[in-house]
Amino acid sequence: MDIIQDYRKIIKKNLSNTIDEGYIPELGRHKSGKVREIHFKSDKIGSPIIMIATDRVSSFDHILSRCIPFKGKVLNLFSKWAFANTKDIVDNAMIESPHDNVIIQKRMKKIPFEFVVRGYVWGSMAKDYENGKREFCGIKLSNKLLKYQKLPEPLFTPATKAEQGNHDINVSFEYMAKRIGRKLSSKLKNISIKLFNRASKLAKNKRFIFIDTKYEFGLDSHGKIFLIDEANTPDSSRYCSKDEYEKFIKIEKEMASGKYKNVSELIKQKAKLKIKELSKQFVRDALIKKGFDHDSIGDIPNLTNEDVIEVSYRYITLYEKLTGNKLNFPQTNIRQELLDKLKQENYIKGGVAIIIAGSDSDLPHIKKIQIELDKYDIASIIRICSAHKQPAKCEEIVNKYNQSIEPIVFISVAGGTDALSGVVSYHSVHPVISCPPNAEKYQSCINNPPISSNSLILRPQNVAKHTAKILGHNNPEIKEIINKKKKDKIKKLEEADKQF
Repeated sequence: MDIIQDYRKIIKKNLSNTIDEGYIPELGRHKSGKVREIHFKSDKIGSPIIMIATDRVSSFDHILSRCIPFKGKVLNLFSKWAFANTKDIVDNAMIESPHDNVIIQKRMKKIPFEFVVRGYVWGSMAKDYENGKREFCGIKLSNKLLKYQKLPEPLFTPATKAEQGNHDINVSFEYMAKRIGRKLSSKLKNISIKLFNRASKLAKNKRFIFIDTKYEFGLDSHGKIFLIDEANTPDSSRYCSKDEYEKFIKIEKEMASGKYKNVSELIKQKAKLKIKELSKQFVRDALIKKGFDHDSIGDIPNLTNEDVIEVSYRYITLYEKLTGNKLNFPQTNIRQELLDKLKQENYIKGGVAIIIAGSDSDLPHIKKIQIELDKYDIASIIRICSAHKQPAKCEEIVNKYNQSIEPIVFISVAGGTDALSGVVSYHSVHPVISCPPNAEKYQSCINNPPISSNSLILRPQNVAKHTAKILGHNNPEIKEIINKKKKDKIKKLEEADKQF
């Protein structure tokens, strides 16, 4: 079978086998980006940051509703390949990659700019150039350039890193130098151009053109520069094949005739001359065809199955051809595969109990529950929130844990009039157990309104066992502990019986 058709069939079978979220509470404090889910173990420089590359795709500052199968995996593999090929230029922050969708990096003091290098008149720069702009980030360009044309030398055009939903803003080198210092700015500019030239050389060896890219850098506690985040991926860079770029010869010939105002006007009349990129640009083009672009407002259109398959195919083939490596397709559910691998590498236990209490005065009771959970090797996290005094905060906490891709059990601890278990169980997609600190005052725990589905268990050891049974459904280690405890109890009874 043709490899193109074979890959497309694999992608089609996996349209729903994607990672749309990547929050894992056991990994620490969490921040969600457009594509990556980032977990922080500490705020200390040098501490590990665990980044999970999801299969989400963003375009025009929107996160699309459809995920792209294998996209997160490909992005991480690209970065690993780029990091390995640029260590002699600049150190990178990567520590290890326990799963293809996970990269662990050292936490750095992030430099608040994106370091963009352009080798061709392409993308937003081409649009601005055709609209008459000639100065980019303080650099003046010739009046004789065409869209898609190679620049005389790589152009360094830094930008401010915008918050999610906002556009990055291009700035001059002088602006950046005033903010972070001229010496550091010069170093970062030189490193960025060296990285771009290295990527261009690697691409050329595989008959590709490296069009443009952006890098991010951080500083360690000693002020040493590190390459962070990602590098040379089709999300942060543009590529095209050398064969595809040969269309530019025809474009130059057509433009020399004087019939067209610019290359964009030419392509409107002769669409076959459009140079196809191997990058996220295909997503932008698909949305533009549906009538949505950078200046549009309202809901962003959905990608079709065919669009999704095409994007995934382009990412995979670019990775394989450029790196010479083969992509290993997942054989099972990729989310479960991710959790299993992190558990195998001892990053997580694979399930967590969220003990949510109405007051810190309940800590002695909470500690008893934690001691019992430890006997089943179940991770636990304590949260304090009053359903009466902080109803919005309680809802926010529950909704956050609803994003978790690892199994969760809520254990609600509240005395007196227990509104907490009702609020938590109403909003939670996970099971909720009420375990009041005073075992004699439990009536309010079972009088919750309809749709609140909490259970009631009074003894901490019973709460732990019930939690273990829930989490043990997909966790062989917990299931083994449950069975061992049962066997040990029976053995103890049998030995006692023999004495009589």
